[in-house]
Amino acid sequence: MQAVNIWVFAVGFLAQIFFSARILYQWIATEKAGRILSPPAFWILSILGSYLLFIYGVLRDDFAIILGQFISYYIYLWNLRMQGVWEKIAALIRAILLLTPLAAIGIMLGDPAGFTDTFFNNKDVPLWLLLFGSAGQLIFSLRFIYQFIYSAAHHKSELPLGFWIISLSGSTMIIAYALFRLDPVLILGQAFGFIAYSRNIMIGLKNKHSS
Repeated sequence: MQAVNIWVFAVGFLAQIFFSARILYQWIATEKAGRILSPPAFWILSILGSYLLFIYGVLRDDFAIILGQFISYYIYLWNLRMQGVWEKIAALIRAILLLTPLAAIGIMLGDPAGFTDTFFNNKDVPLWLLLFGSAGQLIFSLRFIYQFIYSAAHHKSELPLGFWIISLSGSTMIIAYALFRLDPVLILGQAFGFIAYSRNIMIGLKNKHSS
């Protein structure tokens, strides 16, 4: 059982490495430019991290994680298309990226009773904690819905100031949830992002005041 847990956490930590790498890359690019950027690498690393974290959520029987990743996953793909990267990916890989989350959800929902017992009657995650964690993931994922609406309105992929403000709010709730769950994957992943979100807010506010 312990060996199984190690491999499960390894998947989660690898996902967080990709997420941390995207934030670090975006942060460095933003600091150099002096304005908030939305580089293609940010979205490529987001897809890799989200794909793995979705799997991690399934392995951990953690509905909050699955919900959060499912909401934002397809927005990552949309941003890749907006930046002209999606069409350059091999058709087979695109099909796998598009269908994997849908297939996983379909399999889980194929057994409604088992799905309910696994994710909503989980003795390791009380209902109040599940609701709190899900709320945190929803707020955290709303940043990408906001980003999608903002970018669609401006006809280009951007990471506006509001994106980082929502990120900071959701991240705070997820860290609290992770502490209750004793989940080192979420704690370490969010701790790094917390700093980057704060810095992007500072840069965004500075640019807003300057303009």
